[in-house]
Amino acid sequence: MSTKTVMLTGGASGIALLAGTCYAKEGYNVVLVDINEDALNKVKESLSEYGDRILVIRADVTKYEDAVMARDKAVEVFSTIDILICCAGGAETRLCNQGGNFWEIPIETYDFGIDLNLKGAIYFDHAVMAQMVKQNSGVIIHLGSITGAEGSSAAVAYAASKSALMHGVTKSIALAGAPYNIRCVCIAPGPVLTRDAMANMKTLIGRAADTQEIVDLIMYVASEKGAFINGTCFLADGGRYVMYNK
Repeated sequence: MSTKTVMLTGGASGIALLAGTCYAKEGYNVVLVDINEDALNKVKESLSEYGDRILVIRADVTKYEDAVMARDKAVEVFSTIDILICCAGGAETRLCNQGGNFWEIPIETYDFGIDLNLKGAIYFDHAVMAQMVKQNSGVIIHLGSITGAEGSSAAVAYAASKSALMHGVTKSIALAGAPYNIRCVCIAPGPVLTRDAMANMKTLIGRAADTQEIVDLIMYVASEKGAFINGTCFLADGGRYVMYNK
């Protein structure tokens, strides 16, 4: 059993929820952060067997003051934040139910996409690293996307944000954290069966990933077994990038 604490944004669903559940099973204190309070309450109830080791916090990752609030609550309850996993995000056009050409979509939609997918991770990195520096230890995991490597005319802000996380941000946070024993790594999945539509995306191995496969990689990289991994990005895409970028 572990006495460490993991914080996950986007924690009420998808990859973050499964990762949080897996960490809880291993004895971690788990802090699930999400904007959807109803979903968080349902998750808290579903994980009731883990008792006080589960903390849910309603927060908007696009607001820095919420990142600071979430950090402070987690430290107040559990004393440390040992792992931060930034999963909150999504394609802005899908989330806003908008279609059409890039130049036809309101610029506010792209502002939202950058705020959610890029600034949200930077906000939580900034807030939580202040605590990790005090501890002289920590691991930060960014969730990238194959879209950050491929680009997307349908979700320009999402593609730009994920590309930035996969390269510039992850490398920069690793450089900033290294003197304080803080690592930063990005995991960039291809299609994952968190949504039915993902099953139709082609990969070299002919299927989408099971969510557990992505969680297993995240947990390996964040563990002591992955202690030599820093400042880099792993494409876990079933060979999709190879298919379209020969």
